[in-house]
Order: sequence, then structure tokens, then C-alpha cells
Amino acid sequence: MQWTDKIRQVKILLVVAAIIIAVASLVVSSILTKDLAREERTRMEVWAEAMKSLSQADEHTDLSLVLKVLNENNTIPVIVLDNGMEVTDFRNVKIGAETYEDSLKYISQMAKQLQSSGRSIRITLASGSRDYIEVCYDDSLMLKRLALYPYVQLGVVMLFVVVAIFALLTSKRAEQNKVWVGLSKETAHQLGTPISSLMAWTTILKETYPDDDLLPEMDKDVRRLQLIADRFSKIGSLPEPVPSSLNEVLDHVIDYMDRRTSKKILMKKEFPENDIIVKMNASLFEWVIENLCKNAVDAMGGEAGEIRLRVEETETKAIVEVSDTGKGIRKKDIGNVFRPGFTTKSRGWGLGLSLAKRIVEEYHDGRIFVKSTEVGKGTTFRIELKK
Repeated sequence: MQWTDKIRQVKILLVVAAIIIAVASLVVSSILTKDLAREERTRMEVWAEAMKSLSQADEHTDLSLVLKVLNENNTIPVIVLDNGMEVTDFRNVKIGAETYEDSLKYISQMAKQLQSSGRSIRITLASGSRDYIEVCYDDSLMLKRLALYPYVQLGVVMLFVVVAIFALLTSKRAEQNKVWVGLSKETAHQLGTPISSLMAWTTILKETYPDDDLLPEMDKDVRRLQLIADRFSKIGSLPEPVPSSLNEVLDHVIDYMDRRTSKKILMKKEFPENDIIVKMNASLFEWVIENLCKNAVDAMGGEAGEIRLRVEETETKAIVEVSDTGKGIRKKDIGNVFRPGFTTKSRGWGLGLSLAKRIVEEYHDGRIFVKSTEVGKGTTFRIELKK
């Protein structure tokens, strides 16, 4: 639970950092864009005045400064219109391979768009005269790129956050996997010695008290311990799945759970008449179903209830559903139930469902998920295995 909370906090911090960086970038870029736009507006006003001076020039006018101002504009697209809204000049406007008439039409439409967006400067040619020129201008390529830059940067920041979260989860998951594998194998090793001793004592007791009714049950429990140790020893390895009867495996689980569960809890099964054969490691898959059934028992909290195992098959897969009438799972916890360390119980390490997910997905190439749940009414887990 604590590790889940820490992961969530790290994710939140990364997302908040990304938002702060993105907002700061947008603000700074917006300020720079507005400053550059004002500068370009000022340049166009000077350029328009230069056009006015050129149109009013006579033989005494020094045109060197005017022409210098006009020719220095190599970046800002500009279109000059007369008072009849006819194009008289244009610069830095990219046009395709159209004919002259088509190009002129395109430039005229562009000028109208610039006028409607407020990017135009009207200059009266002479005092008291009705003649004027309309200088329409567009943003320079640099200004357009600067306006686009923060969104590109935002995408890069978000990509960084995604990669960082993925790397964090992957590295931590790999570390946890090593710990669990080592813990599982060490548990199997530690169980081996006392189990061997118990098997020897059981054999001696059988020879000494051959008619004792309790010895067969003791022998079953010892064999059960041996099976559990064998399961732990297989964690971390990839045992080869073999064709097995799914019905038979589930029957073993029902028989085992029914003998060790309160009589208040009813075990029910819904199996098809035909036997379903699936490639699996029967020992490990039994563990998955047992885990789901034990969680179902815990969810009922000692109250009367029902655990239902339902099996169906399609052309490509076999489906197992384990349903209970327990307390259900809260919506906010559904996404965490398979996370290592997550548990709502006062005891336990929260590894059962995590190991179940690993066994189903990594060892059997299947899927396990919460099909449905409702607080106070129960939960259904669904397992899908390829046939």
C-alpha cells in the first residue's frame, strides 16, 4: 500500500513539474511573440511610410534611404493595395507554379484575409487627397515558428514525463521481481527440511499406528505442504505447460476449499459437459484459483455467502470466472488490486493477486482482470486462457 502511494506521488510530482514547465514556456513564448509582433508592426509602419515617399518622389527626392528601407524587408510578407483594392506590389509572398492571373487572385484573397484580421496599415498619399495605399502584412516565418515552439516543447516535456514514469515503474518492477523470486525460492528451500522430516515421521506413525484414522488426514496436509513448496520453487522459472483438464484442476480446488471453508459458504460450479483441455501448469494454476477463492472467503468476513466457479469456452479460448457475494471492491481500488503490496486486509503482504496475475499472464499467456464488482454485493474475477 505504501509503495503504491509513493508511485502515485511520484507520478503526480512529474505531471505537476511538466505542467509548470509547460505553462512557464507558454507564458514566456507568448510575451516574446507579442514583443516581436509589435516590432514587426512598427517595421511595417516605417515601410508603409517609405512606400508613400516613393509614390510622391520627384526629381529632387533622394531615394537612397527610401529604397534601403523598402529592400531591407526580406522576411515579412507584404501586399500593397491601391484605393481601388487592386494589388500594386507584393513581397516575400510564396506562390506556386500558377499562372499570373491565378497568382494575382491568390494574392488578392490573401490581402482580404489580412485586412479582416487587422494586419493592414492605410497611408494617405497627400494631405486632403482621397488617394491612399493599403499595406497588408503577415507574420514572418520566425514569428510563426516562435508561436509554435511552446507547443512543440510541451510535447517534448510530456514525452519526457511518460518515459520517466515508464522507466521508474520498469526498474522498480524488475527489482521487485528479483526480490520475490529470491524470497519464493528461499521459502521453498526453508520448507524442504521440515517437510522431509514430517514425511518421515508420518511413515513411522503409519507403521506404529496403522489403524489410526487421523494419519491419512495428516498425510494429506504434509503432501499439501510439499505441493506449496513446489509451487514456490517454480516462481521465477518458466515451467513448460502441458495439456491438462481444466475441469479436473478446478474440481481439485473446489474439493480442497470445500473441506477447509466454513459451512456457511457454499461452493458452486458451472462447468460444461465436455472436458476442456488447456495447456497449463496445473499446480500453479490451481494456486491462482485457490488464491481467488481465499480472497472471496475473506471478503465475506465470516458471514454466509456463495463462491461460484463458472467455465465456458469459445473457439480460441477457455474462460474461468470466480464470483463471490462478499463486500466488493471500491472503484478507486480496482486499478490497484493486482499491484504488489496492495491489500485491504489487516494481515498479509498483498502479493497473492500480484502472483496470480504473473502466473496467468507470464506462464500461461492469458489474461486476468476484475470483470465486475459492487460494494456490498460481490466481485467477479475473469481469467482467459488460450486453447
